[in-house]
Amino acid sequence: MDFLNAVQRIGSKLTNIPKHWDGKAAILEMKKSNYGHWRQMEWIGFYFQFLCETNLKDSMTIPGPKYGNTTFDGFLKIPWDFKSHAMNTSSHEIIVNDRQAVEMAIRDYGSVGLILALGKATYNDENRTFQKWHEKLKGGPTEYSLDRVNRGAWSRLRKVSLDLQQISFIIINNDTLDKCGTFQSDFRNANGSPRKEKILVDLEKIENELIYFIDF
Repeated sequence: MDFLNAVQRIGSKLTNIPKHWDGKAAILEMKKSNYGHWRQMEWIGFYFQFLCETNLKDSMTIPGPKYGNTTFDGFLKIPWDFKSHAMNTSSHEIIVNDRQAVEMAIRDYGSVGLILALGKATYNDENRTFQKWHEKLKGGPTEYSLDRVNRGAWSRLRKVSLDLQQISFIIINNDTLDKCGTFQSDFRNANGSPRKEKILVDLEKIENELIYFIDF
């Protein structure tokens, strides 16, 4: 099976996933399936990862190869990551994996891939009813949330739903890395240790890397 045929084959497995993602329903679905990430605030990314793992487990190796502490989400010909992005924001940039891990995977396989879900998100109202519902489901605010409140830090509005528009298959190689920015290159963990630099992909700069897509 050549590469594009392999991509189209896994793409066909995703054509019947839900087009409208309701946040509460998605979180409850993940919780019922004992999916470890149902508590995460950025649920759209983990819900798409959940859908990919559920629908692609017989078509690719899940999870994919591991480099240090970084594990790719899947493997078929090359390592793949499953990502999602709300199109109705001012940013066209996607935070990808640890840069060192990506560079090592490109060294080993020639490229890495993104399976990227793009959609239009609806955000929480000013009363933050969705956020309160999610925190109650988790058993109350996390230590991180309580610390943020104590510091008086701003809390982002939560995405309450997403209408899926497209799934894109994107290839990243060494030439692509030259077009990419970096994220958290000067960030530090709570213990003061530096965080690993991540790749920042600008969707407006990688038209040639888009090898296949599915419209919804």
